[in-house]
Amino acid sequence: MKTTVFNNQELEQMEGTQRAMLINSLPGYKPAMLVGTRSEEGFANLAIISSHFHLGSNPPLLGLILRPTSDTSERHTLKNALASRCWTLNSFSLEQADMAHQTSAPYPSDISEFDACAFGVEQKPEVSAPYVEGALLQIGCSLREHIPLSINGTHMLVGEVVHLAFPSTAQRWDGGLDLACLNLTTISGLDTYSTPPAGIRFASAHTDHKPRRL
Repeated sequence: MKTTVFNNQELEQMEGTQRAMLINSLPGYKPAMLVGTRSEEGFANLAIISSHFHLGSNPPLLGLILRPTSDTSERHTLKNALASRCWTLNSFSLEQADMAHQTSAPYPSDISEFDACAFGVEQKPEVSAPYVEGALLQIGCSLREHIPLSINGTHMLVGEVVHLAFPSTAQRWDGGLDLACLNLTTISGLDTYSTPPAGIRFASAHTDHKPRRL
């Protein structure tokens, strides 16, 4: 099998779009969610994201990496999340991937991606940010920490989960969620969406016995 090899200098000299597509593919399959925020002017914003991650369970914390506004692109999610100190995370199905992807288009701040991309708005009392109506997994987060990252100008937001909604049948006996039951969509790179099949579960690993499937 032929192997392609790049060193750091070759990566630096690579054309920008090609490099972005390559590097974004390296983490493999990532969770894809729609982030709902609301501006100070009251406009509901929706943006697709794949950079959220688990930080801790007690308290329940999720991290989120966002880019700020640049000369070429307005980034409403970061501005809104910092102003309102909250946001929502919403799942979507593979059948909705086209319009979920469309939320990444550069709509002006007074145009709601909910309207432009045909997603319904749902409000809940725990946070002022909007949820995607009918999303099988809905997570409301309240801002707990904001960390600007000097290495590339991005921002890490740490949110505490203050609201969580999902079908009762999706929760396993041990508390975890059966993600296949929720029909969650993943993203690879910047533009490829898929729904993974049910995976293989294992019991906790120990040094004194072989892996054991559940």
